[in-house]
Amino acid sequence: MKIQQWNGGRTRNGIVAGVCGMFGLMASSASVLAQYAVEVKRYESGTGFATEFGTGGGYTNVASILGEPTRSIPGPFGGPVDPFNPPWQVGQLLSVGTGGVLELRLDTPATRSPLNPYGIDFLVFGGAAFIITNGDYSGGGITDGSVFGDDRAEVKVSVSADGLQYFTLDGSLAPVLDALFPTDGSGDFGVPVNPTLTYSHFNGLGLDGIRGLYAGSGGGAGFSLAWARDGAGLPVSIDSASYIRIEVPSGRVELDGVSVVRPVPEPSTWVMLLAGSIGLAGVARRIGRDSSNR
Repeated sequence: MKIQQWNGGRTRNGIVAGVCGMFGLMASSASVLAQYAVEVKRYESGTGFATEFGTGGGYTNVASILGEPTRSIPGPFGGPVDPFNPPWQVGQLLSVGTGGVLELRLDTPATRSPLNPYGIDFLVFGGAAFIITNGDYSGGGITDGSVFGDDRAEVKVSVSADGLQYFTLDGSLAPVLDALFPTDGSGDFGVPVNPTLTYSHFNGLGLDGIRGLYAGSGGGAGFSLAWARDGAGLPVSIDSASYIRIEVPSGRVELDGVSVVRPVPEPSTWVMLLAGSIGLAGVARRIGRDSSNR
């Protein structure tokens, strides 16, 4: 009898653990699957790169571009990063000036997938933020949609599968780097903001309204591998890219990180997972009743 009860309990616990594990996998996928740059293959700062006010130190620490974008700013003048409060410390941003270039290797390749929201495959985060126009810097700020910290540089973004052959993304389709959409450290860095949103959509909004339009995203400028072009300007089909090159012919940018977009499963996939979880839970209850009656 004890052996039967023990076996039943072990089976029941195993099923319950499976159910919990399935829900855990669903809940944790946002943090597990979001991937970032892990190596700087090449960095040339160029001229006119950003320097820190007061010290004159350059924003040239390559480690600042690796890993996830900044979520909080330490120190007495720090706090959470949000669309009104961008990263600004010299160790949090990497600047590329005129004539500069940055080449990054991603931990996991950016991949074209019909499940990627809005057809966006990777995101580049900068140091811009929305301007508060109502003078309330205590948490009730309102913006007119304009941003500060956006240097509006001329930028060329290219991608490569092997780090040798690069293809430039069509500049007429690509967004302005280091502008929309300012980073929200409380958001998901694997989810893009709807790229059809413009500055005017944020006019009159506070932090809650901005986050409402972000719909859970952590911001960033979205790029698609479908925009890849060869040297003649003709479309090139690229399924994935492990390397990203950012060149600045004129002006400068401040960059905080790069993230691969996470595919969103079709609703039917979630329904199947949920149905399987409910079925396992039912089996666990039946086993529990049987073992208690023995």
